[in-house]
Amino acid sequence: MNTPIQAEDERLFAYPQDRSCPWQPSSGYQGLGERGALHRVRLWDGKTIWMVTGHAQARRLLADPRMSADRSRDDFPAVLPRLDAPIFKPIAIIGFDPPVHDVHRRLLAPDFSLKHVRALRGSVEELAGRLVDDMLRKGPPAELVEDYALPIPSMVISELLGVPYDDHAFFEAMTVGLLQAKSAQDAEAAGRALWDYLDELITVKEREPGGSGVLSRLVGEVDENGDLTREDLVRIALALLIGGHDTTSQMIALGVVTLLEHPDQLAALRADPGVLPAAVDELLRMVSVTDVSGVRLATEDIEIDGHVIRAGEGVLVSSSMTNRDPAVFPDPYRFDVRRAGGRNAASGRHHLTFGFGIHQCLGQNLARMELEVAFSVLFDRIPGLRLTVPLDRLPTRSGGTMQGVHTLPVEW
Repeated sequence: MNTPIQAEDERLFAYPQDRSCPWQPSSGYQGLGERGALHRVRLWDGKTIWMVTGHAQARRLLADPRMSADRSRDDFPAVLPRLDAPIFKPIAIIGFDPPVHDVHRRLLAPDFSLKHVRALRGSVEELAGRLVDDMLRKGPPAELVEDYALPIPSMVISELLGVPYDDHAFFEAMTVGLLQAKSAQDAEAAGRALWDYLDELITVKEREPGGSGVLSRLVGEVDENGDLTREDLVRIALALLIGGHDTTSQMIALGVVTLLEHPDQLAALRADPGVLPAAVDELLRMVSVTDVSGVRLATEDIEIDGHVIRAGEGVLVSSSMTNRDPAVFPDPYRFDVRRAGGRNAASGRHHLTFGFGIHQCLGQNLARMELEVAFSVLFDRIPGLRLTVPLDRLPTRSGGTMQGVHTLPVEW
């Protein structure tokens, strides 16, 4: 964990900080949360930014039209070195302001609707079943990320977009290279490789119209003088491909770890499958793999809770801490699979893991369904599942916008 430093008569913590527990925020973040809802933290480049740990304050700011998500702005904060790479400026869907954001979201809404996601559930259940069959056939031990947690969302997003799954090793590796890069240069190299791949794929779809998937459908919507340019389409493809598999695969992996380390809660889930939707939301709240609900730039001065966020200042919303605001989540550091069920449903589903406001995650219906299927199939078919190494020996990712494990060795 980074050491707090003294600056301008204010104790500033360096962002980001590593977790010591896969499903809990760093002790440094917890200390900030105890001191209030808004804080100044120091970034990698020495700049400071507002970090929001209060739930109500986060919702207000994420819904405020004076907070820009436009990453192409010169003064938009790069909260990690890799986010200074040109490939991130901007990112489709999450990196545009209205009206461009609204147009892109409207184009994609049918493919991520609840109705469409429900229609996919049977095929995802069959996929999860086949992956478990393969694991059982090979016998223990298994590497759960490679054998189960990653293939489920990778296959699903490939099918949804119309990206050949045969290329999964490439786009998975490039995604890790992009999202876990230590420098802007490394991120740009991985991102450009993905960009070139998707650009070539879209060219093929232009030459061979009538294919299946989102990209084939949107190729027909491209109008260089209209709402969707070809560059827009490549950016959309890049955002959906990256966001559609890495986040969900790590939620599956860390969700499994969290359940295994809370056997009473896993037993409650097994005893009552009806608890599953509530359990998934509680895992989303606790694990918060993205760790950040949004990064914004104030375009005007904003007064909030006795503070003034000045125009041109950056704001980072911590999902792991807003999801532990005791004003919304009683006993917030306790894992309770029934928290989001019954009378507690209102508070249980108020987590900000998917963000809030107009940029709330487009794929949340799909993610919830994939998580429900992944956990139910895995624990139904392999009830004796357990980790092969102690918790503190799991190879976890460093702090930042994406939490997870590099590998997850299991046996049964």
